[in-house]
Amino acid sequence: MKTNFSEAQLADPQIAEADTILKSCQHFGFCTSGCPTYVLLHDENDSPRGRIDLIKDMLESGGAPSEKTVGHIDRCLSCMSCMTTCAVKVDYMHLADTARQYIETHYRRPWAERWTRDILSYVLPRRPWFRAALGAGRLASRASFLVPTRFKPALDLLPKTPPASEDELVGEVFPAEGSRRWRVALLSGCVQPEMAPQINAATIRLLTRFGCEVVVPKEAGCCGSLNLHMGKTAAARSFARVNVNAWARLLDEGLDAIVTNASGCGTTVKDYAHLLSDDPEIAESAAKIAALARDVSEWILHMRLPLPQHPRRYRVAYHDACSLKNVQHVTAEPRKLLKEAGFVVKDVPESHFCCGSAGTYNILQPVIAAQLGQRKAANIAGTEPQIVAAGNIGCITQIGLYSQTPITHTVELLDWAHGGPVPLALRGISLPEVQASEMAAEKVLVSEHVVSFVPPPDKPQAKGPPDVGIW
Repeated sequence: MKTNFSEAQLADPQIAEADTILKSCQHFGFCTSGCPTYVLLHDENDSPRGRIDLIKDMLESGGAPSEKTVGHIDRCLSCMSCMTTCAVKVDYMHLADTARQYIETHYRRPWAERWTRDILSYVLPRRPWFRAALGAGRLASRASFLVPTRFKPALDLLPKTPPASEDELVGEVFPAEGSRRWRVALLSGCVQPEMAPQINAATIRLLTRFGCEVVVPKEAGCCGSLNLHMGKTAAARSFARVNVNAWARLLDEGLDAIVTNASGCGTTVKDYAHLLSDDPEIAESAAKIAALARDVSEWILHMRLPLPQHPRRYRVAYHDACSLKNVQHVTAEPRKLLKEAGFVVKDVPESHFCCGSAGTYNILQPVIAAQLGQRKAANIAGTEPQIVAAGNIGCITQIGLYSQTPITHTVELLDWAHGGPVPLALRGISLPEVQASEMAAEKVLVSEHVVSFVPPPDKPQAKGPPDVGIW
């Protein structure tokens, strides 16, 4: 693609980067078939190729973008499915981030829209504020007719009951059981520990059980992704700097990995070297942190856990979170781990299609998000699963709105298979185990050996999870 930026414009490092990305696009159009908004809306401007043209014109003009341009760019999910099919590997991810930052700087949104986005960008990354918002939301849901229309989609996303106090993590260092083999930092996050603290709890139990010391620095919090994808790049960088400084102090003491269990966060942390590249005081540390970042499934596979004594024989539909599949390219690891734990893993059709969560997308673009959520739920149902597993809290929450099948984080299932408690979503329900004939048909392999499936004990072992009706 030919561009027409002035020399003055190209003096801006972000415009110079955008210019390089734009020039790499050959307009082949392979990106359109995998783009959820294009498939739903059939509008070229709602395809990656169309948006690239809009971004080019917007950046070259140097002025305020039109409402039409902003609308089409806002409807992008940042699922990055386009990047997996692009023949020339256009870096659409960073181009979209630049476009959103430009819009945030040069376009004045209607006051209600601006107010909504400002509230979301401030409240969600800050746990005390978000905790208070959850409480207020539960009260407001009892009289939803009083809630402004813009915030009603958010009410549907709230957990129905407050998190159990037993899932609250107390302390900063969680020692390994037995001899310590590794030392890792865990990103506790901002939204996830308030929405589903059992995910962090399961992660820590599983890692420490097999010789991993887990450090959860209190200073580290939001990764910055929520603000980054809303165009509020300065705020995103501020959160990222806090995390880098918190983790950098651990490097001298030895750190094998920085583990993330929310794939949206993991994608951003792995990109800290790029996000903070223009900050000379922290750029080197940011690059080291980014290089150490691992999704929890990557790290657990690296640990090479022993096979569970009592594998869980249930049919699991594994949902690929876009940030995990399309950006981090982590697809085989969670499937392998689930199979090793005894589960029959089913791939969901249209795995490249976003579920509609996409950070704050299901709040800001609720109509499209609902269509995608319903489509994802229908594809999941077609696999006839007993359980759904995913590696991102946003996906878990979004799919849970439309799917009748209980959904859990992958790490909760792995923790359960290795002696942890029954995942929260499965408590109080009864599921029949998959028959040996189906297991044989699936040809489930574990560490290159066929699993010998035997009937489970009538009751769990003394050190296993409590009997809550799923046996």
